[in-house]
Amino acid sequence: MAPNVRAFVDSLSLPTSTADALKSNLEAISDLAAFLNGNRYDAVSLSCVAARAVLDADSIDTTPGADKVDANWSQACWMSPTCIISPKSAEDVSKILKIIGFFKTKFAIRSGGHSPNPGWSSIDQPGVLIDLRRLNQVTVSEDQKVVSLGPGGIWGDVYAALDAYDFSVIGGRLPNIGVGGLILGGGLFHFSAQFGLAADNVKNFEVRRAEPRDYIVHSAVLQIVLGDGTITNANAEENSDLWWALKGGSSNFGIVTRFDVYTVPVKHIWYEVQTYPLDQADTVLDAFAQWQMHGAPDVKGTVALIMGLDVLTVGLLYSTPAERPECFSTFYGLPGMTAVIPGMNGTLNALTQILGTVISKAPQRHDYRGVSTKIDAQLYKDVYAFWKGRAIAVNKTTGAKQTFTLQSIPVSLVEQGISKGGNALGLPKIDHQWWTTLIDWDDAKDDTAVRSVSIATTEKFRELSKVRGLEVDFLDLNDASRDQSPLATYGAENVEKLKVVSKKYDPSQVFQSLQNDGFLLSKI
Repeated sequence: MAPNVRAFVDSLSLPTSTADALKSNLEAISDLAAFLNGNRYDAVSLSCVAARAVLDADSIDTTPGADKVDANWSQACWMSPTCIISPKSAEDVSKILKIIGFFKTKFAIRSGGHSPNPGWSSIDQPGVLIDLRRLNQVTVSEDQKVVSLGPGGIWGDVYAALDAYDFSVIGGRLPNIGVGGLILGGGLFHFSAQFGLAADNVKNFEVRRAEPRDYIVHSAVLQIVLGDGTITNANAEENSDLWWALKGGSSNFGIVTRFDVYTVPVKHIWYEVQTYPLDQADTVLDAFAQWQMHGAPDVKGTVALIMGLDVLTVGLLYSTPAERPECFSTFYGLPGMTAVIPGMNGTLNALTQILGTVISKAPQRHDYRGVSTKIDAQLYKDVYAFWKGRAIAVNKTTGAKQTFTLQSIPVSLVEQGISKGGNALGLPKIDHQWWTTLIDWDDAKDDTAVRSVSIATTEKFRELSKVRGLEVDFLDLNDASRDQSPLATYGAENVEKLKVVSKKYDPSQVFQSLQNDGFLLSKI
């Protein structure tokens, strides 16, 4: 056996019998010789064979069926990899990265699979999908100050597990969103004005990273640089540059196998859900802007505004028990209001489960898109009118449903991030908003037509905000669409720092060159 292959197998630290079996399996594959001689070869199959030899039998599927392929939320992301590897532990992830690095295999990482961007958390043949959904632990520390979360969990399960306690954590607003992707993208929560983004509340990241190890063989074989999955913790004291980068820097540095997040004293909250007819859109947008300017300084309160093609929905949320909080006064008594859920005190988990009931379970294609601006009611109304006409027209021809959503970002949110060690986002220290949209449709042939509405809407936002002095050059990564570049809006200094961190912790650039797709630094 070639010395570099022997060294690779030895690096996996396997029991002798398992190591011998892997060597025998590899030697029996003709593609191995081609790989060693730098000729054409099926390295993906080699990776799948190696993974099957070193992991539990049920951790690798070389003929993945619809139940695994279709686990991604959007049909646009349903792809068929050569094999799906489902690690059960951080040690499994370490072995997988070593295998992928040695055979230079294209791969994708799936946490909750909620990204609507094709190829971000899915991959077609030839390629390996690393499915983290078995790493879904929710573990409360003895002093109840920290909760350890697995990247493959979903937030509905997290809040259900924490419902037995008098605290919670900052995470996703909807129950079906994955833990890993949301945190690594920043993570806007109901009460981020009070506590910061989800990423700001991470005490420690446990990361499996790519570290080069050269196997130099003086023969006809190439020099191989292995992606050696070593364990690294990133926090304020240890690898603090990586800790900073992971707070918004996405999957550019390694695979996070555990998030240790601080608890927050939130369980019992107040909430009310209102609906309005479409002809009250301008009134609702005026009220939202007024709340941003006069009510949002009460950091316990937040307003969720979702404007659909059939109805306008307003959610009022307050992080402690209350009785019609004064900060929401601009929404009390508006014409046409129906209280779908009258103001009431409940629990965060109860609200999360309610929100889960309004999410369609039918398989469809989905997309997001984002843009940011300063606060201005007239800008909101002008762009809403622009969006509405186009969204209705496309709905008539394709059936696509779209939303017009404004998310308030008060300066207190930015200050929370700074006070907790900073993050990579480079957010401006001003009150502003993140616009986004959720688009649902059925037919792939309508992709271009359907997506044209949100593309034109973000362009209109930028056009009008530039003329009116309302520009904010920032894109929320978790709301960004496939053709957008959120990392580029973090600021030149932060982008350069992120690239430095990437090269330090992933010197062979495994996550830039072998990762299938995503918001990668290599694209900037």
